[in-house]
Order: sequence, then C-alpha cells, then structure tokens
Amino acid sequence: MKKRINRDLAIIIVLPILVILIGVFVNSNRSDSAGLATIHGIEYDKANKMLFQTADNCMSCHNNLVTPAGEDVSIGIDWQTSMMANSARDPYWQAAVRREVMDHPGSQKNIENECSTCHMPMSHYQANASGKLGQVFTNLPVDEAVSQQHLLAADGVSCTTCHQIRDENLGEPESFVGGFVIDTTKEMGNRDIFGPYPVDDGRSVIMHSYSGFRQMESKHLIQSEVCATCHTLYTHTLGPDGEVIGELPEQVPYLEWQHSSFVDDQSCQSCHMPVVEDSMAITSVWGQPRADFSRHSFRGANFFMQRMLNRYRDELGVQAPPQDMDAAINRTVNHLQTKSAQIYIENTEITEDEVIVRIALKNLAGHKLPTAYPSRRAWVHFTIYDNMNNKIFESGAVRSDGSITGNDNDISGDTYEKHYNEITSGDQVQIYEAILADQHGEITTGLLTGIRFIKDNRVLPDGFDKTTADEDFAVQGLAYQDMDFTGGSDRLLYRVNHSGAERPLRITAELKFQPIAFRWAQNLSSYDSNETNRFVGYFNSMSDDSHVTLATTSAIIN
Repeated sequence: MKKRINRDLAIIIVLPILVILIGVFVNSNRSDSAGLATIHGIEYDKANKMLFQTADNCMSCHNNLVTPAGEDVSIGIDWQTSMMANSARDPYWQAAVRREVMDHPGSQKNIENECSTCHMPMSHYQANASGKLGQVFTNLPVDEAVSQQHLLAADGVSCTTCHQIRDENLGEPESFVGGFVIDTTKEMGNRDIFGPYPVDDGRSVIMHSYSGFRQMESKHLIQSEVCATCHTLYTHTLGPDGEVIGELPEQVPYLEWQHSSFVDDQSCQSCHMPVVEDSMAITSVWGQPRADFSRHSFRGANFFMQRMLNRYRDELGVQAPPQDMDAAINRTVNHLQTKSAQIYIENTEITEDEVIVRIALKNLAGHKLPTAYPSRRAWVHFTIYDNMNNKIFESGAVRSDGSITGNDNDISGDTYEKHYNEITSGDQVQIYEAILADQHGEITTGLLTGIRFIKDNRVLPDGFDKTTADEDFAVQGLAYQDMDFTGGSDRLLYRVNHSGAERPLRITAELKFQPIAFRWAQNLSSYDSNETNRFVGYFNSMSDDSHVTLATTSAIIN
C-alpha cells in the first residue's frame, strides 16, 4: 500500500514537469517562421492543416514493450519491418506504377493519385485535403525527403493513418479503394486519435503534449472493415485514349472473407495482428496493463519483398535494422507454413501399369489462397521416386529463375495453364492463380489494361459457396465445373505410368507459394525505366528465394 502511494505521489509530482518539458520540445520542433512550421527540419505551409505525424513521434513511447514471458512486441519495431511501413519503398510497386504510366501516359496524374492512395496514404490524403492530387515519383526516393509531403509519403501506412480512421461508412462500398474518412477540420493539437482501450485522462496528457493528438476510445479499429478500406481495391480499366472502359476487382480479400465461414468468428486482425495472451503495458511511459494487445507485426504473405528490402536496404532506404528484418521474414514464413494450408494424400492405388494418387489440400485462411494482388500463385509440386531413388514422375518443379516447369504462362505470356481435376503428364501442373485479360480477351499483367479474370481457381476459404459468389470474387474458368473444387478445399487425381519402376514407390506432394510470379516480373523487362529495370534485376538476382513450401505430405506404395 505504501509503495502504491509513493508511486502515485511520484506521478503527481513528475508528470506535470514531464508534460512541460515535452511541450517545450514539441513547440521548438514546430517553430513558426513567416507562415511556415518545421518538423524534423522540413518546412510545411501552415495554410494547409497538418493532418498527420510520422511514426517516429509514436515510437518514443510505444517501443521497449515486453510481454510477461519476455517477448519483445514493441509496436515501432514490429511495424517498421512490415510491408505497411515499407509500402512506399516497395520496388515492385514502384515498377508497376511506372509501367502503368508508360502504358497510359496521358493519365499519369490520375494514375499516381490512385496508386498513392494506399501506398502513400498520408501524403495522398494531405494533398487531396488541399485540393491537389496525390503524387508518387515526386516523393521518391524515400530517403531524400525534401518536403512535408515527401516525408509523409516515405512513412508508408503509418500510425496516424490507421488510428485516425473514423467510424464512418466502414464496410460500405464508398469506404473501399482507400475511402476511409479522416477529419480534415481540426488543427493539430485538437485532432482525435482512436484506440480500443478506455482513455486515462492523466496519461493522455503526455500523448497529447508530445504528439498533438487527443486519445479516443473506439472499438472500430479491431474490426475487419478498417482493413477493408485499402484491401478492397477496384482499378479503372483504361482504353487507348485514357478513357475509362471498365472496372477490375483487383483485390477483394474482405469480400472473400464475408462469403466464408470465418465472417462470424475471426476478423482480419485476429490472424494478421495476433493478440498477446497476457495483459501488458503498451507504452513504456507509465503504461498500465492492457488485455488482448494486438501485435503490430501485420503478418502477411510477402516474405519475398521483405527479403528484397533487406538485401537492397541501402538503395531502398529501409529503416528497420537487418536483424529485425530477418526476424520479420522468419515470422512471415512461419505464419505461411503453419496458418495457411494443409496438403495430404487421401488414397493411393497401384495397378499393373499405373499409380493412382488422390491428394487433397485445405485452405486454412479466411480468404482465397492466395489472395489480394493477382501476381501471387500457389501450385502443387508432385513427385514419384522408385526404390532406387530414381525420379519416375514430376509435375510442378520450380526452376532457379522462378518459373514453373510445364507452366504455359511462364513459357509464353499469351497463354496460361488451365485448371485440372486429373493430371497424367509431367507438363501439366495445378496452379492456383488469377489470370487477367484485356478488353480483347488477350492475357495481360497490366492492372489498368485488365478488365476481367479469365481464370481464378485460387483455393476457396471454408464456407465459400461458389454458386452464390458475386461476380467480383467468383470462381472463373474450369474450376467452377470441378465438383472437387469446393469451399475450403480442392482434390486432385494423378495417374502415372510406372512400367519398369522398382517398388516400393515414394510419393511426395508439396504446396508451394510465390508472391510475385515469374510472368508478372518478366513482363516488366520490356519497359525501359529506372524502376522497372531495377526491379527485374532484383528479381533475377533473388529468384531462388522467390518461393516457399507451404505444406508437404508423402507416402510409400509397395
């Protein structure tokens, strides 16, 4: 009891002093000069309300966080290694935007505005609030910030983006494609910042004095609808003169989730921001225990981009230390290998001439596998070896350049591999992917050229009914007629001639995954620009690291 009184007395005495010191520091960092203010040495025009702060303002108090079990779950460190923090640094995104601008040069301003919405949201929103369009290339490279807009762009999807999103229209179509609502009327110093916990008036003084934000409790930040604002993305299909001729549901994992059995049980955050089991302080300055704190690691699927960012960190301006990036990459791969899929052999049969194997795979995720950006693909690598370890059959081998043996689309960009329910030859491979076509039915990897998907056999989440799915997230192509392709799983039959093979036979089936498919990378090689040339060079130098095995199974047939 005495210790508690002493602690409270210390807070009463020290807190006001600390607040004054912090206020002096903050005010000195925002000194006025002829209508200008300065943040981190960069001036901004006071005529435009400052809507955001960069993440370093938050890290001072929200790092050095350790669970009772001793695990470091610092918000700043976890975020800094994520694709959220590095969304503007992503060299593939930069190359893809450049490709779209080169394809549709007359639409450059609108393309940059659209593409900055979710990859440079603070800069984009600040520009739009001032009656201007968001920009991409003016704000690159990220480590050479020369303006407020540039600084905000470099910070990617930062703390004061998500935590300022208001509980307005969430889950409605108008909130999609970065249509989240942020208050543009209040000056810094009176702006609201939202979190899921009750607000402690005394402690909130510290945050307000340092950051300029007033804490508000709201549970909407732990709902999937917040994530849906940027992860439900429709792109405009452009004609030869830049006119809009259609709309493509480029990525819609939220809509896939809504059509699954996960909708009533698990949110996006429950998988991608897993909670800490024990109560813990979430600020290093007089933090109080909070239950169900969500890690800000934003576990996703793009381990390959994290590897690329870490390898070319100096060129891309990566801020997270190498060891922290390595840890994040390992977390991503572990998440993929434990939470995304299972594969198993249902039954086997051997006749005088044939081996017949039926495999099944299960999607553990609450959306399609893979989901989101259509460059992603998963496929089955199936092999049979004889008793002398001679390979007598193989389907789906991956080459060192990142291409898949037998995949028609990797061989030629104007065709693609169909969906199978039975495979009998090594040049057939089951690839779960989305294939885009333009207005003439020709295959493309250009998002603003694509108008529809002509193949979408990505493995469905549990509970997904393909017969009632809306067109925006429907199954496309032969998978729709495949009776074994259902919500949560797919089954596939292999028939292999084994004449002359010495038994017992060893069968292995793997489900592999690649965030950026070979064709999506190589199609950029015909565009001569700094961004496209750089990314293709990166991809070619790292193609061996472009894929992982999600799940594996094996059996012996005698």
